[in-house]
Amino acid sequence: MYRTHTCGDLNAEHAGQEVQLAGWVHRRRDHGPLIFLDLRDRYGITQVVFDSTTSPEAHASASESRSEFVLQIRGLVSMRPDDSMNPNIPTGAIEVRAVTTNILNSAHNPPLYINKEGGEEEALRLKYRYLDLRRERMQRNMVLRHRVIKFMRDFLDREAFIEIETPILIKSTPEGARDYLVPSRLHPGEFYALPQSPQQLKQLLMVAGYDKYFQIARCFRDEDQRADRQPEFTQLDMEMSFVEQEDVLNLIERLFTELVHEVTPHKRLPTPFKRMTYAETMDLYGSDKPDLRYGLEFVSLSNVLAKSGFAVFQNALGKGGQVKGLRIPGAGNYSRKQLDEIVALAKQMGAGGLLWASLQQGSTPDQARSSFGKQVTPEEMSSIISQMNGAEGDLLLIVADTPAIVAAVLDRLRREFANRLELADPEVLSFAWIVDFPLVDWNEDEQRWDAVHHPFTAPLDEDLPLMDSDPGKVRAKAYDLVLNGYEVGGGSIRIHRRDVQQKLFDLLGISREVAQAQFGHMLEAFEYGAPPHGGIAPGIDRIVMLLANESTIREVMAFPKTQQASDLMTSAPSAVDGRQLKDLHIALTSEAVEATKDAPSALDPQAIVPEDR
Repeated sequence: MYRTHTCGDLNAEHAGQEVQLAGWVHRRRDHGPLIFLDLRDRYGITQVVFDSTTSPEAHASASESRSEFVLQIRGLVSMRPDDSMNPNIPTGAIEVRAVTTNILNSAHNPPLYINKEGGEEEALRLKYRYLDLRRERMQRNMVLRHRVIKFMRDFLDREAFIEIETPILIKSTPEGARDYLVPSRLHPGEFYALPQSPQQLKQLLMVAGYDKYFQIARCFRDEDQRADRQPEFTQLDMEMSFVEQEDVLNLIERLFTELVHEVTPHKRLPTPFKRMTYAETMDLYGSDKPDLRYGLEFVSLSNVLAKSGFAVFQNALGKGGQVKGLRIPGAGNYSRKQLDEIVALAKQMGAGGLLWASLQQGSTPDQARSSFGKQVTPEEMSSIISQMNGAEGDLLLIVADTPAIVAAVLDRLRREFANRLELADPEVLSFAWIVDFPLVDWNEDEQRWDAVHHPFTAPLDEDLPLMDSDPGKVRAKAYDLVLNGYEVGGGSIRIHRRDVQQKLFDLLGISREVAQAQFGHMLEAFEYGAPPHGGIAPGIDRIVMLLANESTIREVMAFPKTQQASDLMTSAPSAVDGRQLKDLHIALTSEAVEATKDAPSALDPQAIVPEDR
């Protein structure tokens, strides 16, 4: 066999034993008669010594070896001298004295450092991802991801859930983001879709009587990319029958509490998870996924400034807007240049401006340095400071505008100052539940109601009559799990009656004909004894990202894509042979051919058609 032990196994108890190791050359130090190699595999590193006097052939092979050569070593485990022991690694007390060496494969000089973080451009890392994945940090992230998924499976198995796979090729239905479409060869002109989530399928499993389902599900969405979004991602998909919202929340809270204690016990986890309504979190944080590791809550100033003569306040409040403030402790010494930068940031977010007051050390309210002090009375300035609990050394920021702009600007400023002042402890995991979301939201551009979550979310029972009279006030049996400023899971209690489902389709402007064509299978299933049911789908990529203290999910995915949804390693997406297109009954427009003309391909000219086709 290639090895008797891994490069992380050996310690003082193995001294005197003959062993075989296999791995990559991590580092090489040539001292003439003696060569030291650090041999690496995913389990660890072992120092190997090659002595020209005792093992000349092994020494000769080591002389040829360079970084990332693949070696097989046979040798004797020896204790290191006391002054050369390495307490930082498990194998640091021993070394292997090589007897024979077999070079299993040579290697070019790698385009990036394997034995350290090299600070390369991310594009280089993605192009050579198989090398990047050899690094200790990336391997640690992959192991963490494995342990998270294994814990989820084991936990749910103990809770009597069963794992059921659902199809990847499904029907295209409107669910928010664009579908990735797959053309059918056997059904010309027709397409499958890759699932944005197994939403309808898991509900049908509840109708089928499988009352506790889960799946580690691959999902696909054709949408713009960002740090916490990829075109394909993985979620823990779950559904349960005969449950209410509280049952789902309690189960998931137990799952994540136990997961953190098992997988990342060094993290601090406040429990029980905080619960807030959607209205509360938007009022206090301007976001439905607030980072609760620090305060910086918004303060409403609308009441204390209702009679202010300052035009900025008058205009905002007169048009149904808001005046809100944000108190930043310890930033009262900001220079004018720094304050101008903050004002510019607020304007980038859509605000007409940003008002500020600096409460410097030793100053009284009437001595506060501010951008609007001359436009308000001393009494109003004092009321503002009092309402915001302003103290010496604080910076007070105020936005007067529409509710949407006030929320967006102060949310952005809150996160900006938390970053500048390092308020968010990376070792704290602050979970929270956000509940009572609106069921629907008015789409001003298209003059219709849109589902806030998806069209299978049930309304609160007491709000059901409002679907006819005031849909915007209907609250949903929906809930999001947020963690450190990210939404890491969303779910709801589902509609299980055809009449209620049809009522929501009607409200969303989905005609009976379209509803039957798109969702007829669901509507029919609800007529065959569908039980009350609900579920949730935590995002595994985001959760592992936060557990690993990474800033993007690309760092916890083996083979991610770029911000442009391309794979630099395999050059996907790419053009395909024209014969494949003909088999699928697909013809490219001249514009599409022009866009791919520089890509290596074998396009069949017969697949090209005029633009109007």
